[in-house]
Amino acid sequence: MIEGVGLRERKKQRTRRTLVETALRLFQEQGFDQTTVAAIAAAADVSVKTFFNYFPSKEDVVFADSRLRMETTLQVVAERAPDDDLDALLQRVVERVLALIRSSETDVDPALLPARIRLLREVPALQARALQLIYVTQRRLAEALAEAYPDRLDRVTAAAVVGSLVGAAQAAVFASIERGDSLEDADAAVRRATQVAVRGIDSLT
Repeated sequence: MIEGVGLRERKKQRTRRTLVETALRLFQEQGFDQTTVAAIAAAADVSVKTFFNYFPSKEDVVFADSRLRMETTLQVVAERAPDDDLDALLQRVVERVLALIRSSETDVDPALLPARIRLLREVPALQARALQLIYVTQRRLAEALAEAYPDRLDRVTAAAVVGSLVGAAQAAVFASIERGDSLEDADAAVRRATQVAVRGIDSLT
């Protein structure tokens, strides 16, 4: 029984990943607005109903790993040691998220990350959705940090810390990809941005 459940879950994961990869490919080839859910389903060899079993909309496909990234981020904070330094914790958060993005745990092939970034730059509907997700992520992370470091961070300062870190990392990876850098170079750019943000955070806390 357990083995059967495992097989079903793996099949679901494969289907979900196929839908994401197919959708991102079609968005590149045809344009986001021109690509329909029916076209994605047909290219992935599933029914439209199956598509909606996995994603509420085609916008959600682009952000397929957002919840996992958030959960990973909050888990790193929750697992911190009592004497963990804030700077080291934030750098560990970034490293865990970078490792997650490059792993097989997510539904987005790392090779398709530049394509997703281009979509976020070009499609207003996706930009709006990204801002909403970033807001939720930043709020939850700021709350977690304020609870983890009550002597160093109030809610306002925690929000400033998270905004500095997320903003620096996002701006760096966008600029790196736009320049045509490799994924490895983009990771390095995120790490440099994290160091810059952490130095600024030191002056606040």
